[in-house]
Amino acid sequence: MAHTRWWKDEVVYQVYPRSFQDTNNDGIGDLPGVISHLDYLKDLGVTMIWLSPIYKSPMVDMGYDIADYQAIDPQFGTMDDFDELLAEAKKRDIKIVMDLVVNHTSDQHEWFQKALADKNSPYRDYYIFKTTEDGEVPNNWRAIFGGSTWTEVPGEPGTYYFHTFAPQQPELNWENPALREEIYDMINWWLDKGVAGWRVDAITHLKKDLDWASIPADGDDGLANVVKKGQNRPGINVFLDELKEKTFDKYDAITIGEAYGVPEADLPSYIGPDGYFSMIFDFSYMNIEVADVNEWYLGASKWTTKDLKDILFNSQKDISEIDGWSGNVLENHDQPRVLSKLVPDKANQTPTAAKALATMYYFLPGVPFIYQGQEIGMKNFERQSIEEFNDVSSINNYEVAMRKGYSKTDALETVNKKSRDNARTPMQWNDSEFGGFSDSEPWLAMGTDLEHINVAEEQTDEQSVLRYYQAMAQLRQDSQYHANFIDGTLTELKNVPDNVIAYQRELDGQIISAYVNLGADTETVSYPNGSQTIVLQNRDDIVVDNGELKLPAYSAIVLAQ
Repeated sequence: MAHTRWWKDEVVYQVYPRSFQDTNNDGIGDLPGVISHLDYLKDLGVTMIWLSPIYKSPMVDMGYDIADYQAIDPQFGTMDDFDELLAEAKKRDIKIVMDLVVNHTSDQHEWFQKALADKNSPYRDYYIFKTTEDGEVPNNWRAIFGGSTWTEVPGEPGTYYFHTFAPQQPELNWENPALREEIYDMINWWLDKGVAGWRVDAITHLKKDLDWASIPADGDDGLANVVKKGQNRPGINVFLDELKEKTFDKYDAITIGEAYGVPEADLPSYIGPDGYFSMIFDFSYMNIEVADVNEWYLGASKWTTKDLKDILFNSQKDISEIDGWSGNVLENHDQPRVLSKLVPDKANQTPTAAKALATMYYFLPGVPFIYQGQEIGMKNFERQSIEEFNDVSSINNYEVAMRKGYSKTDALETVNKKSRDNARTPMQWNDSEFGGFSDSEPWLAMGTDLEHINVAEEQTDEQSVLRYYQAMAQLRQDSQYHANFIDGTLTELKNVPDNVIAYQRELDGQIISAYVNLGADTETVSYPNGSQTIVLQNRDDIVVDNGELKLPAYSAIVLAQ
């Protein structure tokens, strides 16, 4: 069954519930908090909410370690609260998308606990266990969060279980048909409740090389990155075809794959007209600022705006050529704030620059995703010690850097810049001590760059980042331009300075052009003569004159003809 693509003109907002709104003053966000801001999201042009995990979990990886797929964690509320969220969102024509985490569970999941309790239990085959004759770990694969991918089973010397991520996230054995059927039943249970679909987590890890062989080490720990043997492996298509057939297709659900590392040749299978998923996130440039995405303690890369736009447009070209669709993103719960990431000089990390970055991605082909706080221009924090971090990957990168001889200052600087906690600080609703997020001390300390960056202040400021995001939504839905923004072809405008990202959308003779200067100096750009209407701009001092644009630093303009 081919996708109907009913979701092409959605605008999706990612809610990280733990940090969105606390209503019971325990310092942790909750589902009633999401309900309380549905009108705010409606005004932002949002038509779909993606909820990061709210399932029962010990929270080792902040909910991506699920102990019960069909229960709400009490810190977020109850299933009645979730049902109310569904109903209240529906009243506002907002759909709910859940996070689907089926590569692994928590080690507290009933299945894994039964597998540990009895080595003859059928649940042991729900996971991956290996016993070695010499008592050593089965191979030298390194987990994504560091250390071996193997953890010894308590009370069973020489027997190990496998995990791509943290030891508390044992890997599900997708080779087992009984396990797969359990997963499908769970997915369909949620779809029957009325969720619109799924953001699918870590999906390219489902298939492993079943030789379980060691490979040449790529680090001085003697280990090799697990992605070389456990990501995008031959045979994953069998699992993904079956998953789609037995769940998503039955409901015409929207599915957004977190599909790192998909080879270009496999894109048609993933997001073609009859692909496994509706779309995948365009992560092509998400880690442009680090030298190594897996070991980002190594520090910054030497990227340029030209690098950024080459990656951006090449990715769009690849997706277009296979008639695919993308989820366009600037931020998510695993990434630092884009204003801090893509604007190197702190002096230029302004609302103006936040609007320029927004213009760059919002009008590209695909569905725009907004991460909470992005729409008000939230920035990275600056922590003074590693004890102030919660994120397991940040702590791991810091510890590895220290073992390799980095100074505390250098290690902390890198972690501050790249930590996932940057995106997880509480939402800033007003300028009170805890940002209107809670009346109690939050589970994670507030950001450290708070001045004028909050919803209450920005709602009353016509020049704010928030009002700009609202204007972009209105423009995208304007009946005069809507069809072009959804279905218009994309052409990169190449005859521009290196710091300018420029493109056109064209449909039925209508041309919409976007010009974004991501540099600190004024740039001059020629544009085709003819009648041009300014439909959006982020600063008033952009000069449009006789076929020439003068674009001040971090300016953006959208023209229609």
